[in-house]
Amino acid sequence: MLAALLAPGTVLGATTLTPVATGLDSPVFVTNANDGSGRLFIVEQTGRIRVVKNGVLLPTPFLDISTAVAKGGEQGLLGLAFHPSYKTNGKFYIDFTRLDGATAINEYRVSAGNPDVADPATGRRLLTIGQPYANHNGGMLAFGSDKYLYIGMGDGGSGGDPGNRAQNLDSLLGKILRIDVNGVSGSRHYRIPASNPYVGKAGRDEVWARGLRNPWRFSFDRNVGTLWIGDVGQGRYEEIDRSTATRGFGRGANFGWRVLEGKHCYAPSSGCPTTAKTPPIAEYSHASGACAVTGGYAYHGSASPALLTRYVFGDYCNGRIYTLPTSASATPTIRLLIDTGLNISSFGEDEAGEIYVVDLNGTVYRLAVS
Repeated sequence: MLAALLAPGTVLGATTLTPVATGLDSPVFVTNANDGSGRLFIVEQTGRIRVVKNGVLLPTPFLDISTAVAKGGEQGLLGLAFHPSYKTNGKFYIDFTRLDGATAINEYRVSAGNPDVADPATGRRLLTIGQPYANHNGGMLAFGSDKYLYIGMGDGGSGGDPGNRAQNLDSLLGKILRIDVNGVSGSRHYRIPASNPYVGKAGRDEVWARGLRNPWRFSFDRNVGTLWIGDVGQGRYEEIDRSTATRGFGRGANFGWRVLEGKHCYAPSSGCPTTAKTPPIAEYSHASGACAVTGGYAYHGSASPALLTRYVFGDYCNGRIYTLPTSASATPTIRLLIDTGLNISSFGEDEAGEIYVVDLNGTVYRLAVS
């Protein structure tokens, strides 16, 4: 168990991380099916989804597509989201890197005879997106309260977005996409929500928001729907983006990359245009050994009342977990919660709203603050 006191001046208490699953193979995400089972589902980058049931890591994977996944670096099995009606239809969705380097979004169903095992034969490709480089794959999947599937895509990789893809509305890279998985349309294995911002206009109909470098984990506040994005910076600043109901939960937002890195000019390095750009709610520099933000969740559990009204996130490189107030109207103060020494690859929620921390080295922890 890891434990630490918060930095002086913070209003929270003692923080603990309790292991709930160990011996995992490069875990990169943990989530729940919202089906009343209380199970946790852990995504291993190497191509498997594992189940924690009644506190035990089951030996048989929920799904194993390891032979179809490009592994290593920023590639692999990266995302998982359960259909809002999973309890009745058994559908779930994954984001992974194909052997040719492209991003694939697939739909599967749980097996008819065992709720702890998926049926690989039900696999159906929804979307394939080419990747010019091996990094900045994004990978996050999440359903909004509108029951549409949101997909996080990095800018295509290399450094500095050489193709300016994040600003290009004709590219699906450097974006958050929004699709309707409950049907097909023409050659598409999904439908386009009519309320997507570029329907009937210049730009890809799937695009919901643009100007992102590598949105390594975004989430929706389970109570109010606020969109939170942890967008990994280039070399100086990491940023947290927030879009509330008054900002359309990110609809049509331009978060600035590659014109801006955080709130600072990147291309050009000075005098950059900021009109119609949505600045981050918070940023932090690499001066503390940080290098890659890991987006998290607004806390809505019951075990850690001190975290209520706080958004929890971290940094992969320095292993620190931070919080900021969810209701901040201006640039908030980022508070250090705990310095873990972990390689924080993700956060996750269980059905009760408790938050979990994923260490790429093989362990998932439950976070608690007394």
